[in-house]
Amino acid sequence: MIEEAIVGGGCFWCLEAIFKRVKGVIEVESGYCGGKRENPTYEQVCSGATGHVEVVKIRFDNEKISYKDILEIFFSIHDPTQLNRQGADIGTQYRSVIFPLNEKQEEIAKEMIKKLNPIFNNKIVTRIEPLKAFYKAEDYHQNYYDNHPYQGYCQVVISPKIEKFKKDFKEYLNG
Repeated sequence: MIEEAIVGGGCFWCLEAIFKRVKGVIEVESGYCGGKRENPTYEQVCSGATGHVEVVKIRFDNEKISYKDILEIFFSIHDPTQLNRQGADIGTQYRSVIFPLNEKQEEIAKEMIKKLNPIFNNKIVTRIEPLKAFYKAEDYHQNYYDNHPYQGYCQVVISPKIEKFKKDFKEYLNG
């Protein structure tokens, strides 16, 4: 059965690039959630004034990968203990957040945070927020890493994350 998950943890280009390489993931779409403005633009979200966060919507086959596995990958590919930032990306638009799509997902997310908190040196600050709406990001943000692998940010930030993912999560690699 096909399910969806929506998470944010820093720049959506990073999350998208990794989740596109996960076995059982059908589609990954970059977008915005959690704010007040309808149909926000990238420039508006980057200002930090909309309340939105950069997110990815992940469509996956739950017979090949579970929601829990999706969250396990999510917590390992960003630092869930950093408040409103990931590396040099700073602001509420980069906060660590999960938008559960139903009560079961919310329960799994809460359990996962409780289970992982003792593993990290600092407290997990990942928020669980209700989904009001998902707004697809502009087309030029979709498949960004695959379309621009030699761009500076992709080389310096995203490529090392992909390599770490490939090393740490071999069993989840697509193909």
